Amino acid sequence: MLKRLPYLALCACAAVQAAPTLSPPDLQALANRPEWIALGHYETGKLGGWRSYVDDQAFFLAADGEQNPRAELAATLAALYAPATAGELHAQCVFPARSRWLRHELALDDLPQLQCGDFQRWYQGIAPHSTVLIFPAAYLNSPSSMFGHTLLRIDQAEVQRDGTTLLSYALNFGAYIQGMDNSLLYAWKGLMGGYPGLFSLVSYQEKLAEYRSLENRDLWEYRLNLSAEETGRMIEHVWELKQIQFDYFFFDENCSYRLLELLEIARPGLQLTEQFPLTAIPTDTVRAIQEAGLVEQVAFRPSRERELMARTQALDAEERQWVGRLADAPEHLQAPAFLALPAPRRALIQDGAYRLLRYRANGQVRDPAVAQHSFELLRAINQQPPPELAVERPSLPEDGHESRTWQLGAGSRDGEAFADYGLRMAYHDLNDNAPGFPLGAQIEMGNLKLRQYEGNRWQLQRLELVTIRSLTPRSALLQPWSWQVASGLERVPGRDDDQTLVSQVNGGAGGTWRLGEDVLGYALGTLRLEHNPDFAAFVAPAAGMAGGLLWRNDLGNLGLEAKADYFHNGEVRRSLGLTQQWELSRNLGLRLSAERQFSQLTSPENELRLEVKWYHY
Repeated sequence: MLKRLPYLALCACAAVQAAPTLSPPDLQALANRPEWIALGHYETGKLGGWRSYVDDQAFFLAADGEQNPRAELAATLAALYAPATAGELHAQCVFPARSRWLRHELALDDLPQLQCGDFQRWYQGIAPHSTVLIFPAAYLNSPSSMFGHTLLRIDQAEVQRDGTTLLSYALNFGAYIQGMDNSLLYAWKGLMGGYPGLFSLVSYQEKLAEYRSLENRDLWEYRLNLSAEETGRMIEHVWELKQIQFDYFFFDENCSYRLLELLEIARPGLQLTEQFPLTAIPTDTVRAIQEAGLVEQVAFRPSRERELMARTQALDAEERQWVGRLADAPEHLQAPAFLALPAPRRALIQDGAYRLLRYRANGQVRDPAVAQHSFELLRAINQQPPPELAVERPSLPEDGHESRTWQLGAGSRDGEAFADYGLRMAYHDLNDNAPGFPLGAQIEMGNLKLRQYEGNRWQLQRLELVTIRSLTPRSALLQPWSWQVASGLERVPGRDDDQTLVSQVNGGAGGTWRLGEDVLGYALGTLRLEHNPDFAAFVAPAAGMAGGLLWRNDLGNLGLEAKADYFHNGEVRRSLGLTQQWELSRNLGLRLSAERQFSQLTSPENELRLEVKWYHY
């Protein structure tokens, strides 16, 4: 319908007023203003000129408006003076943010008068007054959320006074998915821009339940110092983007980047998007918003899982068993052995059991038996209330190291010296600088390493497309699976005491256990497919294992890992590695690694290397 607006504006013979005539230089100067560029989501093209991030012709009034801000401005100005008979389809009603800005800049006091009832009712229902940036922490079990996420909460005037945040609205940008794509297809299409991206405005209570309960993600809330006028200006533009499609890419044109564009509309002059020419990872965008001076207050909402672990942390092994029993069957509330426990301990156990029961019910269809069980536990809790739950707040996400990593190293492999040069596009491995990241989480994308041996012999050592490891510790109450997946090119022991470059994909699953305060032990069964020029078959499968220890110590992170792959063709490949990273500063690390590799194709090989890692976006 919007495509008809130029026709209505330019061809209507009953126009009440004519649009003001601007000289070509004045029109061009106005079209070059940052406010207009932001309203059109324009960026400079790779070969010059302009292009808009909006990939929907319904958003533009000029035929070439996607590449021509000046033509779009002229068409918009003309459409604002179209007859009021167009009603809700009039440009003033469809583009309230454009209309407000042009009315102010050009002193347009003779525009046709319209009520724009649909927009006014929508805007008044939201009643925008202030803005809060929401950062749900990374959720490794979802390809779309492995880097975290950002959205905006739009608060009404009374929210801070009355504490009614659940009545606020969540402004979200995400991929629009039709059908049921599996995780691998979803990840691929997300990387390649295979989904359209849309803005949506929904109840914050709904989003809070989705992230904090269903996906067990911690939420960080950053209250921004945007005024009511600035927040309203942003929401006006959101109306212009209803059902308007953008291309969606996980790494750059994603949720975080789109929200930065909205903030630039709210407060003209902010330069946020230009900081992310290649990738826009949510933690980096949060950091950019902090550095721009937009954040005035930070609040933390722990996930249900974190609350459960905090409540049961002070319980001993026997008391945790009672938590599980009460969550399984309410009749244990009257068991003589349970009633014999001290009242304060029973209060903690009952509260822990209720939290465990609700945790298990996340995402499940409502079960009357579970509801009755919950009611009985709640009644017991009301009769014997536990102390207020205190959850330790983790490090702020933006306190972690930057996402892109430059790597420079030197070492020796079986007496032959080498130098390593590397670049990783994103984002964190098991031994990287620890603050801001959970122990046992690894997400790497685009990890390139070149090696220079003595005699100026160069070779590609590694090109990892993706490596994900989720080593979540199991306990008596929660027993999550640990898993890993990786693919790319790497060097492995080959014939004639040489190394062979192979392409491979591998994955595995198993368990992780907490062996101490900052110590994890893990064991995984693995499967691997490898294309190796030394093998007769084009693709060789292998089954194997990986196990090791992770220790967060005073220096940084230490990792010890043993791996083995048993190939179908008889090849057996094993390795034992030790890595210690020293955290020199937030964005600088020094890593010492030692590895011994065994293969039936060659004699055992030893490698020792020292690397400097500079985390720099």
